[in-house]
Amino acid sequence: MTPGPRKLPSATACRLRERYGPWALVTGASDGIGRDIAECLAAAGVNLVLSARRVPALEALARQLEETAGIETRVIPADMAVPADVETLVLGCTDLDIGLLAACAGFGTSGAFLESEAVSETAMVDVNCRAVLTLTRAFAGQFAARGGGGIVLMSSLFAFQGVPRAANYAATKAYIQCLAEGLRPELAPHGIDVIASAPGPIRSGFAARAGMVMGLSQPASAVGRETLSRLGRRGTVRPGWLSKLLETLFIGQPRRMRSWILARVVAGMTPPRRVAGPGD
Repeated sequence: MTPGPRKLPSATACRLRERYGPWALVTGASDGIGRDIAECLAAAGVNLVLSARRVPALEALARQLEETAGIETRVIPADMAVPADVETLVLGCTDLDIGLLAACAGFGTSGAFLESEAVSETAMVDVNCRAVLTLTRAFAGQFAARGGGGIVLMSSLFAFQGVPRAANYAATKAYIQCLAEGLRPELAPHGIDVIASAPGPIRSGFAARAGMVMGLSQPASAVGRETLSRLGRRGTVRPGWLSKLLETLFIGQPRRMRSWILARVVAGMTPPRRVAGPGD
């Protein structure tokens, strides 16, 4: 496990363990933001259920975290585009005192909507929305029964306006942002904290799957530490300097102008359309 940015401040690590208990579930844990959040939680001494599609990567990560952080892990492979896999994941956690859900699995596509493939676009809704809803509903009920818990949902810079050439992806993230904003006050009386993490461009496998060429971007390690530190304290976090810079540039801009700006950004990042397969 890489030290440094992934290690949480001791006060935050203690708060995570005390408030959310001994176990957390992280989806999309084999790569990118999901892996970073898993590493942050492991450094805080939280045991982990790790889920994604790529079994070898998950098992390697589990061994690494057990050896370097001294935690327990459980690997449950699952494809979030398959409802039966999502249900299997929920059932596979029933004997554990899970107190924190980090729903990081997701993928995107880019390019002209009329050239898109219906199967891939529908699968993106399944992974980015339906699976997140299923997991959130299942674990929110468990957290309410146990008297508290935490839910981390992955929003995006794209969630706050429509984005031409990434219209469906932006729409899936708008759903996540609205879901988190609505659930936060509703679940608070049950002791459940909800946060939407809305990063900007991140260097991970996402860009390749989405058919994007990233220019200015941040490493995935910019996300986990800040997101977990703000859980229970804020409703939305924009982790990393680049996300904050882009937020500042958009202050006061109407949705139509933000959409126009991002349309040009995405156009510059997308060569002739390439459809991404479902990611972790």
